[in-house]
Amino acid sequence: MVDALIWYFEVFILTYFVAINGIYTLFTFGAFFDLVRYRHRVGHGESTRNLLSETTYEPISILVPAHDEAATIVASVRCLLQLGYPSFEVIVVNDGSTDNTLDLLVKEFDLSAVASATWTRISTREVKQAYRSLKYPELLVLDKVQGGKSDALNAAINVSKYPLFCSIDADSLLEPQALRRIARAFAEDDRIIAAGGVVRVLNGALVERGGVVASRVPWRPLLLCQSLEYVRGFSAGRTSLARINSLLIIAGAFGLFRKAPVIEIGGYHRDTVCEDMELVVRLRRKAREAKRVARVIFVPDPVCWTQVPSDWGSLIQQRDRWQRGLLESLWMHRKMFMNPRYGAVGLIAMPFYTLFEALGPVIELSGYVFVAVLFFLGLLNKQFFILFLLLAGLYSIILSLTALNIDQLLFDRYRRTSDLARMMLGSVLEFFGYRQFLTLVRAFAFFTVVARRNSWGHLRRDKFSEQPVKDMG
Repeated sequence: MVDALIWYFEVFILTYFVAINGIYTLFTFGAFFDLVRYRHRVGHGESTRNLLSETTYEPISILVPAHDEAATIVASVRCLLQLGYPSFEVIVVNDGSTDNTLDLLVKEFDLSAVASATWTRISTREVKQAYRSLKYPELLVLDKVQGGKSDALNAAINVSKYPLFCSIDADSLLEPQALRRIARAFAEDDRIIAAGGVVRVLNGALVERGGVVASRVPWRPLLLCQSLEYVRGFSAGRTSLARINSLLIIAGAFGLFRKAPVIEIGGYHRDTVCEDMELVVRLRRKAREAKRVARVIFVPDPVCWTQVPSDWGSLIQQRDRWQRGLLESLWMHRKMFMNPRYGAVGLIAMPFYTLFEALGPVIELSGYVFVAVLFFLGLLNKQFFILFLLLAGLYSIILSLTALNIDQLLFDRYRRTSDLARMMLGSVLEFFGYRQFLTLVRAFAFFTVVARRNSWGHLRRDKFSEQPVKDMG
């Protein structure tokens, strides 16, 4: 009986391993061909700025929720005010900060209190005061009672003027042409309701006048492994999922949305810790129920630079929150699972995210526990285990290197050979300890999803490595 149970479990783990890695292999190579076609269609680099005329782009409201962001808020807003986009506004929401976030904004951008006009009504916590500047008329700052990121975004939507809105984190910096590149798709296809761009690791990069002037791959293993994760996740995973109309996640750090559909469904949901995914899933669900065609896409050339956790405690908080948000979103919209009414989202996206993203960490952790039990009972086939571990590690490294080189080949992200070599080294380091650590954190989220419902925590922010700048005026 024991031998039979061991055999069945081994077969299950091996089958799951082959399935998940087979899917990721298809994603990686599918992404390569999609990215080649995309680059052939729209060009690369600075040539994209002349693709559409100035009047073709729809105006955009840029929404920046901020809670205790004193370390980065000034540089982030300065970056946004210099974006190369025809018509936009920047709305910063100070969501009950306990540090001097608001004071820094008032001083740096010469803000004065004004009456706040609201065009749309989504219920939010009280907005105490609005601020504007004669020097920067496109900038609006709201000071409100703390209600969380979703509440802050809803408050910004309420006062926004334009048909598109871009949500961006307060510790992030957009490249100058990022808005043009992501908004181009909305001008070409009015069925698009949401789009995400590329998010890159900002830690260690040099910042001048609110923009990244030199990217640097960090030396620290914790940051290096995250850098590789971001490359693999965005260049391979999201490209392929968008291709089959199954993308359910737009990164909260950088996403562009049509405002009307978001208002129609009541804005961001305040009862989840992963508001970005839940909003996208709900937009898709409501569109299918109303029998409307709605596309959610990934655009591979606009880049947003964002800070990632620089200490293990912050990383644990972030990944626990991401996993809890995934579980909450899947549960809240569980009626879509394997439901043909919802098309590819119900038949492909929901099963994929459930079986591989939600349950994957639990299954992987179960495998580790199973091996440990067999070892202590003296039942472990050590030769088979070592061979399997080596094959799994080699396969993981090959997939990471493939995604990295696809990204480098098509977009030339790393100008220094040392940076590319460092990222290749990260593909090896990631498998030995870092991945297993995150598996444990994500598996434990099955318990914290109930105990820590709506708990965000607060990640430590580091000041940007900013060069001295002159006054923007």
